[in-house]
Amino acid sequence: MARYTGPKTKIARKFHEPIYGPDKTFERKNYAPGMHGQNKRRGKTSEYGIQLQEKQKAKYTYGILERQFRKLYAEASRRGGITGEELMKLIEARLDNVVYRLGIACTRAQARQLVSHCHITVNGNVVNIPSYELKVGDVVSVRERSKSLEIISDNLASRANNYAWLEWDGSALAGKFISYPERSDIPENINEQLIVELYSK
Repeated sequence: MARYTGPKTKIARKFHEPIYGPDKTFERKNYAPGMHGQNKRRGKTSEYGIQLQEKQKAKYTYGILERQFRKLYAEASRRGGITGEELMKLIEARLDNVVYRLGIACTRAQARQLVSHCHITVNGNVVNIPSYELKVGDVVSVRERSKSLEIISDNLASRANNYAWLEWDGSALAGKFISYPERSDIPENINEQLIVELYSK
């Protein structure tokens, strides 16, 4: 399946924030990309344009394509509760995102690669689908033969973030998906209500 593999700093500059994490180049050039990016006078963005940009930011941040994103939105709208918050909960429950949140991978792109290459198990079974949706109580762990991989060891050695909806067992290199996160616990700067308004048109 197609993935964006181009310059990440260019995308971050497009949205005026480092959506892929700390970026020294973005800090130096935190204006729109292109030869006129620093000086170009842009007209007022329409309401639709603002909503579209927010959706694109969410897609690039989490590495989700349009078809997948629409399916997630459809599922979120079927659930009870606030559609935007349900959408964010579903996105956070993706296997690649949880592998990233647990600190097994340093980026979501790397998490997708680890999952695709069969280094990750769910409840003891190898799962190689990055978009796999976890259920409450599922245990995500590093495959036994992959625990000695240097890239995983380095990531876990620098592991810093702890999230209330995830429980980590360092001795077993496994994490438990305790619950869907509350919106206030998700650190990404995304206005999901704008996305709901876009899809509601």
